[in-house]
Amino acid sequence: MAELPPFVPAITYDGDVSEFRKFGPHLAPNEFEGWRQEVRSWKDGAYLGSTLCLSPVYRITGPDARRFLSEHCVNDFASLKVGGSRHGLMCDGQGRIMMDGTVLRTGEQEYTAIWLSPYIQYAFESSAGRYDAAGEDLTGREFLFQVAGPRSLPILERATGEDLRDIGFTRHRPASIAGAQVRVYRLGMAGGLAYEVHGQVTDARAVYRAIWEAGQGWGLRKLGMRAYLMNHTEDGFPQAYMHYPYPWFEDHGFAAWLNQRGPGVSQDLARRYVTPFDVGWENRIHWDHSFAGKEALAKIAASPPRTVVTLEWNADDIADVYRSQFAGLDAGEPHMPLNLAGPSDVLPDAGIPDPVTGLPRTKDYHADLVLSSSGEEIGFSAGRIESVTYQRMISLGFIARSHAALGTEVTVVWGNPGTRQKRIRATVARFPYLLGERNDAIDVRSVPRG
Repeated sequence: MAELPPFVPAITYDGDVSEFRKFGPHLAPNEFEGWRQEVRSWKDGAYLGSTLCLSPVYRITGPDARRFLSEHCVNDFASLKVGGSRHGLMCDGQGRIMMDGTVLRTGEQEYTAIWLSPYIQYAFESSAGRYDAAGEDLTGREFLFQVAGPRSLPILERATGEDLRDIGFTRHRPASIAGAQVRVYRLGMAGGLAYEVHGQVTDARAVYRAIWEAGQGWGLRKLGMRAYLMNHTEDGFPQAYMHYPYPWFEDHGFAAWLNQRGPGVSQDLARRYVTPFDVGWENRIHWDHSFAGKEALAKIAASPPRTVVTLEWNADDIADVYRSQFAGLDAGEPHMPLNLAGPSDVLPDAGIPDPVTGLPRTKDYHADLVLSSSGEEIGFSAGRIESVTYQRMISLGFIARSHAALGTEVTVVWGNPGTRQKRIRATVARFPYLLGERNDAIDVRSVPRG
């Protein structure tokens, strides 16, 4: 009998995981007490998230580190000071997003990129000799925990034993938890107040335990993979692998470097590749420097075809899909179940790590065509979730700007080609869907102290 994969090594196993999920070579928590309880934590308490605990991390140091980033990302790094960060976007020659993540300036000549690997590593190694800089893959050597929700700040202050209210949005600084040196970073994908804690993986378990203990009596919940992925749709922050794929294998050099090709969402991925304009990130582009994809993006900027919206699905049509599951054999083939992968459309990955990077193969996710009221194809929908808070089924739509006005009626084609399909009515709703004060606007001086 084959042995079970090991539990993810950066956190303690306390016997409270109700459902596991294969994540690369490890078993990771998919749910703890249940996704419905967990998704409420970023609204009425706080969560401790370990989903990204072993994120891909790449550090670039040296006099030309900034020049390398500027020439390979659409962002401006000239004004980035130590202790600051950028949402880094790397594009290909057609202006499509090859990878996005965060870039932290962690020293005068040092930058730490999180979730830009493996593409940033490939770009750096392919530029050998052009830059007076050194690149180092820190994946598996550093951890990343997320602490988010209205009570996240006092919990972290209890864990660190110090005042953290000097840390502004997208800023970071050193601190100490359980005797270990960590980095506290004010950022999050749940929309409200949120932080990340970074450190050496050898300290991960002690730090995780200390944060958990500091949150007792403060409504802290552990967050599994299932609930984590759902907050991106509510917050209106598109997530790679959930809302769109990367066009990695269109770059033959990069494909050869990876030496593998993972499963995709369909045989026609080209419709689902996105540019910064498609996902609402055009404000990240700074045109005052040369960078990969600049010429293509400049042409798109003249008349961007798509943008991102929230789609609110029609309750009667949803009920019809569920009803078809129980209509009896005489009713014919039922519609594809909406709960095929649980409360969202992200399917578990195969758990097979890439032999070069050690990262999981591209996850398989569901995406649907979106039609206008006249039946014209105008884009696609992805990241469908059941929103417990708002009692709605929502998704993100990447659709033609001509149909993106609030209240516009569209149709989502539910079901795979060749099966019984259902045209579900949907409405363009507020974006982001999440209501409440956002992280960048919160004055933490007003947050109650522990």
